[in-house]
Amino acid sequence: MTLSVTFGCCSKVRLFGNKATVNLCRKLSDAPISSDETQSSTDEKPRRTRRAPGNASVLLFPGQGSQFVGMGKGLLKYGNVKEMFAVAQKVLGYDLLSLCLNGPEKDLMKTVHCQPAVFVCSLAAVERLNHENPAAIESCVTAAGFSVGEFAALVFSGAMNFAEALFAVKVRAEAMQKASDQVPSGMLSVIGRPQANYKYACVQAREHCLSLGIQEPVCAIANYLFPDGRVIGGHKEALDFLQSHSRELKFMRTRLLPVSGAFHTALMEPAVEPLKDVLRQIEVRRPEISVHSNVDGKRYMHDKHIRNQLAKQLVSPVKWEQTLHEIYERGQGQEFPHTYEVGPGRHLGSTLQKCNMKAFKNYTHVDVALTED
Repeated sequence: MTLSVTFGCCSKVRLFGNKATVNLCRKLSDAPISSDETQSSTDEKPRRTRRAPGNASVLLFPGQGSQFVGMGKGLLKYGNVKEMFAVAQKVLGYDLLSLCLNGPEKDLMKTVHCQPAVFVCSLAAVERLNHENPAAIESCVTAAGFSVGEFAALVFSGAMNFAEALFAVKVRAEAMQKASDQVPSGMLSVIGRPQANYKYACVQAREHCLSLGIQEPVCAIANYLFPDGRVIGGHKEALDFLQSHSRELKFMRTRLLPVSGAFHTALMEPAVEPLKDVLRQIEVRRPEISVHSNVDGKRYMHDKHIRNQLAKQLVSPVKWEQTLHEIYERGQGQEFPHTYEVGPGRHLGSTLQKCNMKAFKNYTHVDVALTED
């Protein structure tokens, strides 16, 4: 698998649900690609051979919350990045590159915009890595993405086409925003003491909501980040309770995240069916490399597995700590792979450092904002 093949597949968009999008995708699928790309996209691709851990690489793709105004600067000179943003403008219906480079920040922070932005910029970072260190791409045996980052990981792995995956991300982001607008909710980052009981804290917060007359209150762990590091999502009143009772709950630090809703909790249930619908319509293949699911940390096995898990992910906690253990579990004395975080921010590197310091020693961040020559 090469990056040109990945984007060659991206340009050959298939069909989506509504008529206007179908017509757009037919036009995009007429986009010229090189004969090498055509050959590569039609030939059966061999599975990768096993590599010694020290000679292998892992790519990690960030999720929502890592975005910032200025990302994408200096990346247009790499590979297919310019074409990727051109396709994104047609799929999304607005100038994503301008939004990434210039903001305004309040628009980039919106769920409907930041998810596609992080997705495209992460794959643009892969193009940069391919230019500067092609061996890192060729030796990649495993990929994982945090929340929306899973879609970028699946595109990189050859399981999805770029434009189809981007359209799915667009539908996902819009559905999640709509679900968020239905009830005041959010997400709370928590670092607790070893004796903290996060699930019991959520039970107490739900009981508090019931006492306020809130029916079917939601408060649950949304992200497992690292030992004693969690993100809890739920009704606003539940999160207020957790913050005001943080000392009794053995929480050392709490911080409300700048997101519009309680992602990866039951409050996202209205977003599941729209995502299922679009995933049924796009082409999904078995990944060429190992890609790990947020739902349980295990590898995706086939196309149906991917579709099911991506839909389930919306209402299930992101088990990132468990995923890192799956990827980096090693026997004593065995080498660790080189790890590249491709995309905005260094959040995944920070969690890796807290989960596995030995693996972190081989970590590199591939930035998405450069000083242009």
